[in-house]
Amino acid sequence: MPTLKLTRRNVSGLQPAAKPVIWYDTDLRGFGLKIMPSGARSWIVEYRPGAGGRGVAKKRLKVGGGALSPEQAREAAEKLLASVALGKDPASDRSAEREAMTVSDLLDMFVERHVEAKRKAASAEFYKRTARLHIKPAVGSKKVNLLQRADVTRMHGAIAAKERGGGKFVANRALAILSAAYGWAGRNGFVADGFNPAAGVERFEEEGRERYLTAEEMTRLGAALREGETVGLPYEVDEDGPKAKHAPKPESRRTVFSPHVTGAIRLLMLTGCRLREILHLRWSEYDAERGMLFLPDSKTGRKAVVLSGAAEAVLTALPRVGTYVIASNDPDRPRHDLKKPWSSICKRAGLEGVRIHDLRHTFASVGAASGMSLPTIGGLLGHADAATTQRYSHLQVDPVRAAADVIAGRIAEAMRGE
Repeated sequence: MPTLKLTRRNVSGLQPAAKPVIWYDTDLRGFGLKIMPSGARSWIVEYRPGAGGRGVAKKRLKVGGGALSPEQAREAAEKLLASVALGKDPASDRSAEREAMTVSDLLDMFVERHVEAKRKAASAEFYKRTARLHIKPAVGSKKVNLLQRADVTRMHGAIAAKERGGGKFVANRALAILSAAYGWAGRNGFVADGFNPAAGVERFEEEGRERYLTAEEMTRLGAALREGETVGLPYEVDEDGPKAKHAPKPESRRTVFSPHVTGAIRLLMLTGCRLREILHLRWSEYDAERGMLFLPDSKTGRKAVVLSGAAEAVLTALPRVGTYVIASNDPDRPRHDLKKPWSSICKRAGLEGVRIHDLRHTFASVGAASGMSLPTIGGLLGHADAATTQRYSHLQVDPVRAAADVIAGRIAEAMRGE
C-alpha cells in the first residue's frame, strides 16, 4: 500500500503502472489518489461505516476526478470523513440517491453544482431552458441508471422535428448538455464511471447560421429605426377581437420606441459587440476621452472595445438615465432583451429571419469585405481564438485584387475623360 503526502508537487510526478494503483495520503487516513493504467486519475476516500473496527468491511467512495486539485479533494474528503464520524454512511446514501435519482434530478444537480459555478449566468440559463423545454419532457422521468442510448436517440430526433423551438441546432445542444451531465455524474460517483447513454449518438449536421445584411438591407434597417423613434411603427389589431372596439383608429396605431432601444441596435451594428455586452454596459465603462469601452466581464473575459466616431455619436446622443447606458424601467437594473422591438423593426424593414446576433456577423463581414485582416477583425470582435474569426475568411477581398481595381479604375476614369 504505497503512501505519499498528496500535494500538487508530489502527485504531479506520479506515473501510471501496469495495474491500478492507489496512493494513500500520509496525513489524512483513508484519503487517496487512484491512478489507472490509462493515466486516468480519481480521488477516493475509504472508511468503515458505523462503529468501525476491523470486523466491518471498508467502503470506498470517489470524491472527484483528477481535475480537482489535491487541496480541493482533501477538503471534500475531510467533510465525508467527518460525516462518517457522526454516524453517516456516505456510500450508502449516494447509492440510494443514485437509485432514486431521475434524469430530471440529475440535470438540476448538474446545473446547480457545476454549470452555475463555472459558467456565466447567460450560459447557465441556456442549460436550464434547454433542459426544461426539451430534455425533461422526453426523458426526465427515467432513472439515471436506466436511460438507454435508444431513448436519447429518440429524444434527439424528436427535438429536431419540432416545428417551433426545435431544429437540428437545438437537438445537438440538448444532446451535448445531457452528455455533459452524465460525464459529470460519472466523475462524481452518481452513475457508474463511463456510463453515458448520450455518448455515441450521432449529431446532426448543422447548416451555417451566419446571416449578413446587405447594403440595401442596412439602408432599410436604418429607415425603420428612424421611423420607430420618431412617428413610430404601425401595428395591427385583431378587428374581431373583444378589445378591438377600444383600439385606437388605424391611423393612430403606432408604437414609438425609446432612444435607448434604437440606440442599442445602432451600437450593436456599429461595434460588433454581443447583445449582453451592450445591454449590460454601464456609463462608468465608457471612456469618452479615449473613445473606448472597457468591459469587465464579456464572454471571453475583460475586453476593450475601440469605438468609431459613429458609435461615439450614438453614445453622446443617448439620455443618461441611471447606471446603464441602455436604460430599462428600473434605472439600477439592465434591460433584459430587445426581442419585441427587434421583431417589429425587422418586420417593418422586411428583414426575414434576421437574428439580432446577425448584426455582429454583419459588422465582421463588412470588415472582411473591406480588405481588413482577420486578426484585426478578431481584435475588434474580442475573439479569444483566431479560429473563430476564420469563418469570415471567404468574405475577404484579395488585397492585390483590390489594389488592381483601384489602379485600373483610375486609369479607366482618365481614359473616359472623367
